[in-house]
Amino acid sequence: MPLQIGEAAPDFEADTTEGRIKFHDWIGDSYVVLFSHPKDFTPVCTTELGYLAKVKAEFDKRGTKVIGLSVDKVDNHAAWAKDIEETQGAAPNYPVIGDADLNVSKLYGMLPAAASGDSATRTPADNLTVRNVFIIGPDKKIKLVIAYPMTTGRNFDEVIRVLDSIQLTAKHRVATPVNWKQGDDVIIAGSVSDDEAKTIYPEGWKAPKPYLRIVPQPK
Repeated sequence: MPLQIGEAAPDFEADTTEGRIKFHDWIGDSYVVLFSHPKDFTPVCTTELGYLAKVKAEFDKRGTKVIGLSVDKVDNHAAWAKDIEETQGAAPNYPVIGDADLNVSKLYGMLPAAASGDSATRTPADNLTVRNVFIIGPDKKIKLVIAYPMTTGRNFDEVIRVLDSIQLTAKHRVATPVNWKQGDDVIIAGSVSDDEAKTIYPEGWKAPKPYLRIVPQPK
């Protein structure tokens, strides 16, 4: 079954382009973006890995680690990295998991438990569901799941926007409205009573409806 928001992210051991890791130990006290690919040397994924390398500093600033996964051996990833750098102007500067045995893809509900076969003989179409983005918190729980079709490149600027919201709302008892971005007004969470809100926001709030209480973004 696919993983749900709020569930524990499965732990695993795997080889990556930066050595073998035990996933929960590797996460440590950080947030993590885990994004998966059906196969090395695929066109859309090539553009994604290159773009993410260019914006990785934005994730670093947010105390967030980035890790990729592709259903191939780590040796293939190293060869693919050369193509990514040549065509996209940047090679992956983050680890990429080798999932040749399909173990991680199955653990994360991206392939059925019965899936089998050598990764070398499986086609991208066989693995087309391995196109997810997960945000995982320092508590090792899933905060976000987005699944993309093979023909649609991911929007990592949107992933950064959502990460900002997740981190803000974890710290403050607020929610972010449609199309929110850093610095915009936010909504007082429904779990906060009006009496509590008066203490937290002594200057008050805008309320076009009693359940829609709008305040400036907390610092």
